[in-house]
Amino acid sequence: MGYIRWTIRILLLVILGAFLHYTLPQRDIVRVVSTYEERQDFGGFGDVFWKNTRGATADAPATRDVLFIQTVQADGEVMVYRNQDTGLGWPPYLKFDTANLQTEAADSQSTEAAPEWVAMRHYGWRNTWLFGGIFPNALSMKPVSGPDAQLIPWFNIVFLTVLAVVFITIWRLWRNFRMRRIDPVLDDIDEAGDAARDRVSGLWGRLFGRK
Repeated sequence: MGYIRWTIRILLLVILGAFLHYTLPQRDIVRVVSTYEERQDFGGFGDVFWKNTRGATADAPATRDVLFIQTVQADGEVMVYRNQDTGLGWPPYLKFDTANLQTEAADSQSTEAAPEWVAMRHYGWRNTWLFGGIFPNALSMKPVSGPDAQLIPWFNIVFLTVLAVVFITIWRLWRNFRMRRIDPVLDDIDEAGDAARDRVSGLWGRLFGRK
């Protein structure tokens, strides 16, 4: 039973960690090389990784124009971001300036010979094979001094600290409640069970213990 309990706990922690890693903002230092627009068909399970797919089903897929920003990192690795409004949905970034961000990205294009580095703030994952390809969603960008610029994730630090305080508070409240209310009841049940077993053992001994 202990293994099952720990397996469930670890599984829940993995799910929570993946959710936070996908949802919380991240920043990459990149060089913008191009921007483009592409038609995307929606109507499958992969729609959870996109925005503005309401009404699309497997039987009646919907088609949307999606903006993309192509970039290259300092080590030469390619990273492509989608550029979609989050609106009032989840995650709650209240992004409504997709067109402005696309214009900023187009204006920041540079070459390897004369690079202009920017910090691209985004959320989500990049995967080339899952559900036909998923892309992180760009939220904003700002120029930085170079590929070695130090970026401190203050938002994530504050958010995770507050989240840890909330979890610790809930855990302590639950522990105190369990110690005051639940554990005494379980102890009484155990004592009653022990007493019942003792009575049954005594009766069994009286009935069959004599030769």
